[in-house]
Amino acid sequence: MPAPAPGRPALPPQVLAIGCSTGGPEALSTVLRALPASLPVPVVVVQHMPPVFTAMFAQRLDSQCALRVREAQDGDRLEPGLVLVAPGDFHMTVARSGTGAVVRLDRSAQENFCRPAVDPLFRSVAQAYGSAVLALVLTGMGQDGLLGAGRLREAGAPVLVQDAATSTVWGMPGSIANAGLATAVLPLPQVAPAVLTALSGARAAVLTAGAR
Repeated sequence: MPAPAPGRPALPPQVLAIGCSTGGPEALSTVLRALPASLPVPVVVVQHMPPVFTAMFAQRLDSQCALRVREAQDGDRLEPGLVLVAPGDFHMTVARSGTGAVVRLDRSAQENFCRPAVDPLFRSVAQAYGSAVLALVLTGMGQDGLLGAGRLREAGAPVLVQDAATSTVWGMPGSIANAGLATAVLPLPQVAPAVLTALSGARAAVLTAGAR
């Protein structure tokens, strides 16, 4: 497993970045429902999904969760307890703005045959936040998120992935685990508790619990 880059000490997470695809809507719902409205960090999500459906998906999550959930718009500010879902047919990235960060949307070329794709989001949070990112990859087909996970691990940020047994398709999380980039490989019921543990500052526990 890659160690944090020299000179880049691990920092408490300031953002939770999530990527998912096939089977992701239910898995993401399971995770977000278990997180409190008082979550101390913003959440940015890429779920492979076409236009219109992402808005409906965000509305459904908002009705199910204590967190606020909505489809992202260009220029949205990241706020604690707010979940921003990438709109269909747009890549979503994060950029620093003043003392905070904002969402940027674009229609640049597809990556991994997808738009939105997880890799652009992960690259952007690695650049904007360095090691102060907690990344999560849930069930999904293909390898989207693999290269971005590499950037995050180089920056010293942890990357949690869902395990094979509870994934609908162990493509995206499996590619990261098989590349040795996963900080922990967790059954779905253990994902939200691991997120809360990491955000509480008990980072060392996440770096070892469930790691394979």
